[in-house]
Amino acid sequence: MSAAHSPSVAIREDGWIERAEAALAAAGHKRGGARRAVLELLDAQRCALTAVEIEDELRLAERRVSRASVYRILEELERLRLVQRVETGQAMVRYERVCEHDEHHHHLVCDCCGIVMPFSDDALEQAISSLSRRVPLTVSEHEIVLRGECRDCAA
Repeated sequence: MSAAHSPSVAIREDGWIERAEAALAAAGHKRGGARRAVLELLDAQRCALTAVEIEDELRLAERRVSRASVYRILEELERLRLVQRVETGQAMVRYERVCEHDEHHHHLVCDCCGIVMPFSDDALEQAISSLSRRVPLTVSEHEIVLRGECRDCAA
């Protein structure tokens, strides 16, 4: 994993962890070390991770959380709309936190090495907004996944 995926990255200032803990408590879930470890890891991420990647990152940080617990915590967070599933077509579901303050982004997926990278494009967002005005559907959300070879694999 790259430094961008390191759990030691500083905690964000937008209060996502506090919001998540409050929502979990309101839904009847007790606080726990495993849940807190997953929340801290997700809060530090730039882009979506699989449950296996989350488990691996936590193990590297010497914060062991079982895979079953990771999946259970992710399901709880998804049900409370604190994380969203990101379908990249790799037969693995990825998860990333939902935060009002983060810039909306899409995903680039390398078919060779499997790396997933976030990207944003103002012109693409404007095109989707324009399209939304022309079709008989008000677009409320969208997800773009572009697949190909990353620069390292293409070299």
